[in-house]
Amino acid sequence: MPTFNDILIMVPEFFLVAAACVLLLADAFMKPSERVYLHWMSIAVLAVTIYLIVFKQPGGTVTAFNGMFIRDGVAKILKIFALLTTILVFVYARPYLQDRKLFLGEFYTLTIFAVIGVMLLVSAGNLIMIYLGLELLTLSSYALVALNRDSSLSSEAAIKYFVLGALSSGMLLYGMSMVYGATGTLSLAQLHTAIPSSTMPHLLVFGLIFMIIGIAFKLGAAPFHMWIPDVYQGAPTPVTTFIGSASKLAAFGMAYRLLETGMGDLAQHWQLMLAALAVLSLAIGNLVAIVQTNIKRLLAYSTISHMGYLLLGLVNATPEGYSAAMFYAISYALMSTAAFGVILALSRAGFECEEISDFKGLNQRAPWMAFLMMLALFSLAGVPPMFGFFAKLLVLQAAIHAGMMWLAIVGAVFAIIGLYYYLHVVKVMYFDKPVEGTQVRLQPDFTLRVALSLNALVLLALGLWWGPLLGWCKQAFVG
Repeated sequence: MPTFNDILIMVPEFFLVAAACVLLLADAFMKPSERVYLHWMSIAVLAVTIYLIVFKQPGGTVTAFNGMFIRDGVAKILKIFALLTTILVFVYARPYLQDRKLFLGEFYTLTIFAVIGVMLLVSAGNLIMIYLGLELLTLSSYALVALNRDSSLSSEAAIKYFVLGALSSGMLLYGMSMVYGATGTLSLAQLHTAIPSSTMPHLLVFGLIFMIIGIAFKLGAAPFHMWIPDVYQGAPTPVTTFIGSASKLAAFGMAYRLLETGMGDLAQHWQLMLAALAVLSLAIGNLVAIVQTNIKRLLAYSTISHMGYLLLGLVNATPEGYSAAMFYAISYALMSTAAFGVILALSRAGFECEEISDFKGLNQRAPWMAFLMMLALFSLAGVPPMFGFFAKLLVLQAAIHAGMMWLAIVGAVFAIIGLYYYLHVVKVMYFDKPVEGTQVRLQPDFTLRVALSLNALVLLALGLWWGPLLGWCKQAFVG
């Protein structure tokens, strides 16, 4: 039976569920002209949830519902940054949605339900909880991708995402069933202790392979990346921003819970699998990104390569590697929101600002936006002293300490190759002449401009003072 203590441990999650239901009901009685109140209410709900996580939860590691839910330092950090990036998505999204008559309550409630999925996923202590959180996140994401029902591109992307997502969920469940059959438990903690004494090691490894396929799909790692370019291009840009930021934090949390909390004793098997996925992701992501002309597809292939770098940290299979990987996931979430935020600030009804050629001469037309985009791209490329440089450095160092020097060399080589397509966009913004007849009209939303400026400048600030955040990440795993 659930106890009052269990409920207290999950107060932020219960609050967010209740708030999502209230917002859903409020939207039904609101006139379209009053929907701006729903926008600010949604942001306030997320801010209150952050407050509950930071100040109203005691420290240490505790569990609820017989170990199904874990509240620890790792979950706390991932939840805070998932909520922060979602607040940024809401701020960036409003002008875009209003211009295209997509300013609907469904966007806010579905996104909040997806965030609840993220929070359950990163706190999962049981295979059932992992699947519950994953499906809540992905089912909400499918609907968000198809939000623009008048766009054939959006509908096509949603169908592809749904079909491939269903396939990967089936594989993940199949792997979980094999592991359950070999150990007789769904609890990750009990699974960890049961593996050494299991009489069916081959069945465990068989199940592990299918579980890693599910993790790779959620991360968008090659060769399970097929959905990313089409979904990034076809989805409304605010939805792409959410999928490219908060859901990547969830994917890291899922990988950590499954591989370390549950299958830590099989590290000698999954380390090599992750190393192979990392090499494929780095190669496919960076090489295919070079030939892209659409900025959203370029950032999609960039995502694939970044997930390769995140896997370099996980390959280490020690607190050092996990903290480096989480640091990288946080840095990528902030970099991604900044890059897509600039695209949202420049786009307007009838002009999506999706082609690289749309950025020609941006420095002459909107110098501040060009500067913010340059900061985001330099950070994604790993140019010092940006945040992304130190994140890459840490995961490469983790790979070296894992005894995989060859993997670190592959990562360094593809980091150099990846510079090309990021610098190409910077060159287009600063050295190409603007296309005649085009005029940049920035979104007049003051909140968007302030939030975007802070988002991009934080990438520079954290590049100069990254120590406290890294220390926080390390403490989460050591503790």
